[in-house]
Amino acid sequence: MTQYHHEEDILEEMSGGEFERVPVPQSKLKGWKSFIGMYAGEHAAGTEFMIGPLFLTAGVSAFDLIVGLLLGNLLAVLSWRFLTAEIAVKNRLTLYYQLEKICGKKLVTGYNLANGVLFCFLAGAMITVSATAVGIPFDMPMPKLTDTMPNGITWIVIVIIIGAVISIIAARGYDTVSKAANWMSPVIVIAFVACGIVALNQLGVSSLSEFWDLWGEGSEPFPGQIKFTFWHVVIWSWFANAAMHIGMSDLSVFRFAKEAKAGWATAAGMYVGHYMAWIAAALLYAVYLKSPEAQAILSSGEAPPVAPGPLAHNAIGVLGIIAVVLAGWTTANPTIYRAGLAFQAILPKLSTVKVTILAGTVATIAGLFPAFAMKLLGFVALYGFILAPFGAIIVFEHFFYKKAGIVKNYADVAKLSFNKSVFWAWVISFGIFYFISIQFNVFLSFVTLPAWLMCGVLFLIFSKIFQKKV
Repeated sequence: MTQYHHEEDILEEMSGGEFERVPVPQSKLKGWKSFIGMYAGEHAAGTEFMIGPLFLTAGVSAFDLIVGLLLGNLLAVLSWRFLTAEIAVKNRLTLYYQLEKICGKKLVTGYNLANGVLFCFLAGAMITVSATAVGIPFDMPMPKLTDTMPNGITWIVIVIIIGAVISIIAARGYDTVSKAANWMSPVIVIAFVACGIVALNQLGVSSLSEFWDLWGEGSEPFPGQIKFTFWHVVIWSWFANAAMHIGMSDLSVFRFAKEAKAGWATAAGMYVGHYMAWIAAALLYAVYLKSPEAQAILSSGEAPPVAPGPLAHNAIGVLGIIAVVLAGWTTANPTIYRAGLAFQAILPKLSTVKVTILAGTVATIAGLFPAFAMKLLGFVALYGFILAPFGAIIVFEHFFYKKAGIVKNYADVAKLSFNKSVFWAWVISFGIFYFISIQFNVFLSFVTLPAWLMCGVLFLIFSKIFQKKV
């Protein structure tokens, strides 16, 4: 699910100010193979070290995890292929410019603010992940699964140093960020494979049935966690990247694709990162749960910590520490850079360096609080739920504007800065389904698709009414 060290030659053009407000020209288009390495690297990163173990804290069974992830990741790939890539190659515009043409500049400012803040929180979670590795030589107490506040001065110092380094590098521009990420990605993927193999050996697994028996029928969730069933795994893994596919954020990437079939390249990310890497990280945690330390914590009625650094170090030693630091780094770095770009759209007078440092500061403060990392499953669900319905506006307009009899890119045509049809469609769909989630304790990912569909339908209805009045 991880954000977005997209291939250098693609994003260098995107972030360097080229084609931000015009369609990408034919001469700059890329074949589908260009996207395979990008997505494989992008989705085997810092978040994977947290998500795999968190599935176990939610008490998943073997069938739910292994088959649920197969199906959920397939649905994500289909969303990228038949929605995001399909629209991207028709219009060849960035998400922001496409939204601006439909919503108007003022409304897109609100989207940018939400996007930027959520990016900062995600980057903060990745700074937390890196800190669990850097803290090992200093005998730093690891944050517990239920921790919200910083757990000591060592933790605070390490997080601030990591955050400062990441922010300074991100502020140097996307060229530096993407080059580093491209070099690090293969190391991280190899580390995940090695961790999985070593963990299987430590668990004494030598056959498929023994592997299947590791999680058996599942277990009760740890204190403070919710129980994940098969459908929790399917729907959560489908919408882990909801903002990117049904939320249309990756229009900015696939506008460089020659054909919509480039969308199939996302399978490399889903099945290397969101399948292999999640299961490898879960195996690391399974090893730890069998340790006397973890058993003692469990018997006391508390949840054992999820600390990627020690887990990877236990499996592959110093390489594990390096891999976790790099994985957190390669996720946090471009995420902070992108948060800076989102903030710059709101504060255009500030330089890219200043807005990136601002984003890095917000991310570092977030990283001090382990809750963002420890509650990553819930945070990712919230992130997708907030941003995905904006993608429904683009999808429903693209496919149904003729049938609905509405003007395409209405804000652009009518010179509107605030399209009320978009605003009310999002507010009503968000409000209703967030209320349902809170009031009836419904897992947020379960209401992401209904909210997305409702937002799209309401947008068409409101556009029909509002455009007639005008």
